[in-house]
Amino acid sequence: MKGIVLAGGYGSRLYPATKALSKQLLPVYDKPLVYFPLSVLMLAGIRDILLITTPEDKNTFQRLLGDGSNLGIRLEYTVQPSPDGLAQAFILGKDFIGDQDVCLILGDNIYYGNDLIRLLSSGVKHARENKKATIFGYYVEDPQRYGVLKFDSQGKAIAIEEKPKSSKSNYAVTGIYFYPNNVVKKASEVKPSKRGELEITSINKMYLSEGNLNIEIMGRGYTWFDTGTPDSLLEASTFIQAIEKRQGLKVACLEEIAYEMGYISKSELINLSKLINNIQFRQYLTKIAKYGREK
Repeated sequence: MKGIVLAGGYGSRLYPATKALSKQLLPVYDKPLVYFPLSVLMLAGIRDILLITTPEDKNTFQRLLGDGSNLGIRLEYTVQPSPDGLAQAFILGKDFIGDQDVCLILGDNIYYGNDLIRLLSSGVKHARENKKATIFGYYVEDPQRYGVLKFDSQGKAIAIEEKPKSSKSNYAVTGIYFYPNNVVKKASEVKPSKRGELEITSINKMYLSEGNLNIEIMGRGYTWFDTGTPDSLLEASTFIQAIEKRQGLKVACLEEIAYEMGYISKSELINLSKLINNIQFRQYLTKIAKYGREK
């Protein structure tokens, strides 16, 4: 399966912080925001990843992440000339995707939960074995900001509404999507919405109408942040700070994940740690290499 991180857009709600810097490069406590969606793809077992960004930010992302070889993954980059909707990612990434299934994750989304890998594995499996798409629902107080799931009396999802004025439920569709390879063809058939965008909801509705949409509900044991506003970015930073200081374990540490997933060896992790100027971070990776992550 291939992975795509969509890290484009203007970040207008975060202005002026985003006047000279992509919002996905802004810090969430101790690391750039883009580390979080990238870490989710790595935890899903995805090692071939395309990062889509703006013409102005492409070189900065490349300086930050390189080609991914130090993490045992492969990173490619392409440009989204203008933010014309999430479904555009599959059109821009058509050649990269090739004949593979694909997972799209938004570059400003953060996920945390003890059983997250199981949920991610479910999405991979449904795409690979059942040719079904998988999306994730999360209970929110303000569903009008999102695509919202509508359920029947039996609890079965029967509709998805994009930013409804009056919502039928509080379950928002989060910013990670697993699709079989035919999503590329479906994306080419999507027509611009009233907002002038190629909506990801249009693709999800196609799979729903075919009976090929799997919906996973992220319950109370999970945390999801859509960090598109100053308040949500601050809340995410505070959350990550609390987790890391309380447990002494880092969240979205790409080097650690690469080692734990078997993408790099112990000696490669140690060599990576030697290149880091931050003494505490270097000591953390050295500890991981020596003892492994606490279970």
